[in-house]
Amino acid sequence: MVMIDAQEDTLTVGIVGGGLIGIMLAAGLVRRGLAVKVYEQARGFREIGAGMAFTANSVRCMELLDPAIVHALRSSGAVSVSIGDHQGEARDYLRWVDGYSESSKMLYELDAGIRGFEGCRRDQFLEALVKILPDGVVECLKRVEKIQENGLDDKVRLKFADGTFASFDCVIGADGIRSRVRLHLFGEESPFSYPHYSQKFAFRGLVSMENALSALGESRARSLNMHVGPNAHIIHYPVANETMVNVAAFVTDPYEWEDKTSLVSPATRSEAMQCFAGWNPCLRELIGFLPENIDRWAIRDKICLVGDAAHAAVPHHGAGACIGVEDALCLATLLAETWVSTRGKGPKIRNKAVGVAFDTYDGIRRVRAQWFVNSSRRVCDLYQQPEWADLQQRLKAETCFEEIKDRSHKIWRFDWNFMLEDAIHTYRQKMGA
Repeated sequence: MVMIDAQEDTLTVGIVGGGLIGIMLAAGLVRRGLAVKVYEQARGFREIGAGMAFTANSVRCMELLDPAIVHALRSSGAVSVSIGDHQGEARDYLRWVDGYSESSKMLYELDAGIRGFEGCRRDQFLEALVKILPDGVVECLKRVEKIQENGLDDKVRLKFADGTFASFDCVIGADGIRSRVRLHLFGEESPFSYPHYSQKFAFRGLVSMENALSALGESRARSLNMHVGPNAHIIHYPVANETMVNVAAFVTDPYEWEDKTSLVSPATRSEAMQCFAGWNPCLRELIGFLPENIDRWAIRDKICLVGDAAHAAVPHHGAGACIGVEDALCLATLLAETWVSTRGKGPKIRNKAVGVAFDTYDGIRRVRAQWFVNSSRRVCDLYQQPEWADLQQRLKAETCFEEIKDRSHKIWRFDWNFMLEDAIHTYRQKMGA
């Protein structure tokens, strides 16, 4: 890995969006000596207080970006998501459970290894992440209104809603599923500029560990479990140093999402209970511990730059952020190589190199990212098979787990080292080095 000190004439990078992936990418670029600014349109960094989990492979990618990212993850209360012990460390498992019948039978168990998944609260992790960046890297209340390329100084120029401007050698969109940068790239008339409803929505929330223990019992409350059933499924796992349990309940919706301008609509606990009428009483009790007023989240998907702005996927693999971390590592590595290989060669060569770096990134990441988008849709269909409700068809439904295992392993066992070697080799080849 190329590690250099920041210099006055270093490559300048503007990152639009101060979410998890944008901040991780910024940390990786700063560590490699590049000049970085992150622009966030909100007043501050306020992720939703829901939970998320990272695979062991993605944690290794975080470490390669900047070891401080892993420290931020674990200092923010990340815990291994399953109980068990192996030489003093937990082994994590993905467990699929019959969520519909009263038997609560465990249908399948997949070993994810030691610290195979680490669960945390999004808001706490982001709060810890922002602190690892130097002062002045992040600016809030900066909404991008216009992006201009190929100006007189060969820079990319950002115009903000407050009337100010900023120029960079390159700009990266990390502004999430409703990306302004994606809108600039594809145009307002393109369907690729906008997220599309996947006919699924989710109720999300945190339940105290005490209440989760009451509903689920010791073993299930303290581990990751996926409860499958007809046209819906529920996932839960511990977060916040095992003081809370993250709960996400996904439901198939035959109707269109009413509010095209928002991904979230208000809902009630009673509505969530109604969606799971007839399901296992333990799960209904768990849902009953959600707050009375909750949000209903539209599950949407489409494509563009880095993280959700690049390949927003339905969340049924529970690994969208993990794919975003891989994106960030690939981009940070290529941009560091771009800077090192073009020092002192003038703006014309540098501009060409940035374009080559982005083209290389797209070629390296596109196939995996789009496979992930499609695979996420596929596993949701398997989790929510109508056959789960039919005892005569249950055996047929259970044949899905070998396919789920193969898809999970493709995420967990990703060869990040080959990705980096391939990226550098391809970049140098395109540059004629």
